[in-house]
Amino acid sequence: MFLSYFALAVLLIGLMLVFYTFIYIHDIPYEQAKKRNHPQAEAIHVACWLSLFTLHAIWPIVFLWAVAKPRPLSVAIESGGLPGHDSATLDRIKQLEERLQKLEATTPSTKA
Repeated sequence: MFLSYFALAVLLIGLMLVFYTFIYIHDIPYEQAKKRNHPQAEAIHVACWLSLFTLHAIWPIVFLWAVAKPRPLSVAIESGGLPGHDSATLDRIKQLEERLQKLEATTPSTKA
C-alpha cells in the first residue's frame, strides 16, 4: 500500500517538474532579449508564449531572434541628410530633379 502512494507521489512530482521545466525553457529567449536590451523584447515574449502553445515548434527561431544583434537604424533626420551620400551625390540628385521638371514641363500631358 505504501509503495502505491509513493509511486503516485513520484509520478505527480515528476509531471510537475516536467511542466515547470517546459514553462522555464519557453521563457529563455525573452530573458536573453531583456538582458541584451533588445528593442523587440516584448514581441519576443509574445512569440515565446506562442511557442509554448505550439509545443516549442517555433522556439529555435524565437531564440535566434532574441540573440541576434539588432542593427541600428540610420535615420536621415539625425544625420541632417541622406546617410552615406556626399555633397557630389546630392548635387547630382538636384540636377536630375531639375532636368526631370524641365522634361515634365515640355511634355504635353495626356490626361483623359
